Amino acid sequence: MARPTFPVTGDETADRLLVDDPFALLLGMLLDQQVPMEWAFAGPARLRERLDGRLDPGLLAALPTEEVEARFAEKPALHRFPGSMARRAQALAQHLVEHHGGDAAAVWRDAASGADLFARLRALPGFGEEKARIFVALLAKRFGVRPDGWEQAAGPFADDQPRSVADIDSREGFSRVRAWKQQQKARGKGKAD
Repeated sequence: MARPTFPVTGDETADRLLVDDPFALLLGMLLDQQVPMEWAFAGPARLRERLDGRLDPGLLAALPTEEVEARFAEKPALHRFPGSMARRAQALAQHLVEHHGGDAAAVWRDAASGADLFARLRALPGFGEEKARIFVALLAKRFGVRPDGWEQAAGPFADDQPRSVADIDSREGFSRVRAWKQQQKARGKGKAD
């Protein structure tokens, strides 16, 4: 498979970090709620800058919670709800340290099947059912991580409909996903419909 691209933020450096750093990718997905996709997925690059160039689960897990909250709240804030998302990000980092040796990629690299991958993602703090399904699809579609049964684990997000961040393969793809989501919202439907 060719080197993956994930042009979601509109910033080449932030997009490259999502491809190169599995923890950044998980953090971006965690932050992807109640804010625009590009803002959420640019958050890891901004957080890395605020942590003196280090974005590491062990570091984030060990920092005092107040310091993590302060880094999230610096202007511009990393999320619409910087305090609660800072605590979720720290909980994610702590989970990765405790259950995966601080290796974010181990969440999917060590998954035995699509169902196992989904269960591992659901166990992550801040990852509900839909977020876990979307992330399974994201890994498969953008990064070639396709354990047996990934389609069933991803549910409707495995199809070709441009319904989520998993379907962004270009800036045009980003526009298609955004337009589809707006159409669904106007119809009173969600991403999974």
